Amino acid sequence: MVQRAAAEAGGQAMNSRLEGDGSPKSGPSGSGPSGAGPSGPVAPESEARGSRSLGSRSLGSRSLGSRSLGSRLAEWVSGGLVRVFLIVVGLFWLVPTLGLLLASLRTPQDMAADGWWTVFTEPSQLTFGAYETLLENDDITGSLLNTVYITVPATVLVVVIGSLAGYAFAWMEFPGRDWWFLGVVGLLVVPVQVALIPIAELFGNIGIFGSLVGVVLFHVGFGLPFAVFLLRNFFAEIPKELLEAARLDGAGELRLFARVVMPLGGPAIASLGIFQFLWVWNDMLVALIFTDSGSQPITVALQTQVRQFGNNIDVLAPGAFISMVIPLAVFFAFQRQFVSGVMAGAVK
Repeated sequence: MVQRAAAEAGGQAMNSRLEGDGSPKSGPSGSGPSGAGPSGPVAPESEARGSRSLGSRSLGSRSLGSRSLGSRLAEWVSGGLVRVFLIVVGLFWLVPTLGLLLASLRTPQDMAADGWWTVFTEPSQLTFGAYETLLENDDITGSLLNTVYITVPATVLVVVIGSLAGYAFAWMEFPGRDWWFLGVVGLLVVPVQVALIPIAELFGNIGIFGSLVGVVLFHVGFGLPFAVFLLRNFFAEIPKELLEAARLDGAGELRLFARVVMPLGGPAIASLGIFQFLWVWNDMLVALIFTDSGSQPITVALQTQVRQFGNNIDVLAPGAFISMVIPLAVFFAFQRQFVSGVMAGAVK
């Protein structure tokens, strides 16, 4: 009797402890961890977690709604007002070019009488007589050829030497490489005006002052620091594994440069070529100092014609237009390569 009473009392105590702890793990009441009910200790935590997830979903839906509204607004603006504004700005910047073209197609009498915009009401004013006069002017035609003789060698030499030096600084090991590269970067801040008098004296001593060779060498010397800096940074982004694989195949440095580096660096090289071509073609300061009457480019020749503006306006307008349209044609011809070279380092 006593033992049975003690056993019943112990069983009741055990049942009370189990019900108080909520330790039974299964049953339709959902008191286990997979479905804790409101009476279990897991219910408040799950409710809090659910409320937090619900709040985050509502916050995310609100932010998604605001982003979609902003994106729709940006799309509408870019497709409407901004596009119209950019077109207007582009047309505004083309007005001087259009005015110069129409002025070059008019006679000196018409240009002295009224503005170039009267062509739209009187198309009979258009004529190619000014270009015929330009071709008969030996100073202008000779200076145009001198500009080509200066610009093409200066551009080609800068691209070739800058490419070789950029590859050497990027992938070849030699003593003092980093210090030499820092010296090249330091030359970027040297202004052209500082070197005009010393280099003029040097060219005079060696007998090339006033010749096309002196002008070309000056442009090459001051174009190389930028070329080496630009191409070295571009070539350094080429995967090292690609170059090592070419070396394992037996490629030497020159073959590796010609077959691997040059094709991959085409956009950067095209951008450098366009920059150098435009700088040299439009230069007037260096050409004004280092050339004489037989080697002056088109910029200096037009400047000398300005002194006699009243008598040579029919030569100035077509000459200025030709001087401007050639670099524009070069730029638009290599526009795709230029954009690729500029954006090459923007996206990894």
